[in-house]
Amino acid sequence: MKLAGIDSSRIDAMVAQLRNAAAKMEAGAGVNQAGAATGAAATTAPQKLDFADALKASLDQVNEVQMSSQELGRKFALGDDKVSLSDVMISMQKANISFQTTVQVRNKLVSAYHDIMSMQI
Repeated sequence: MKLAGIDSSRIDAMVAQLRNAAAKMEAGAGVNQAGAATGAAATTAPQKLDFADALKASLDQVNEVQMSSQELGRKFALGDDKVSLSDVMISMQKANISFQTTVQVRNKLVSAYHDIMSMQI
């Protein structure tokens, strides 16, 4: 595990999360009243995927993981017998990894933005 950078497995995991969010949004748009997917609608008028919506969905998921981790930590600190220390530690590590991944993706996006802005036309 590299501390200074991000390895390809983390990037692949984040891309998979974005694809899952996109699939969820497309699944909601491509279902007819009977509940069956409409193949003709998918081929004639493809649903445009908004990058901002996919990014917001990913950020909301990271926020949700962090909030649930904080809640588990709070319950453990208050002495709830249903919450074990290992559950708290695992949830905290998941929240930490998801946050670090988000920061690395943000850094890559900012870097790409700066590269594009510095290009000569």
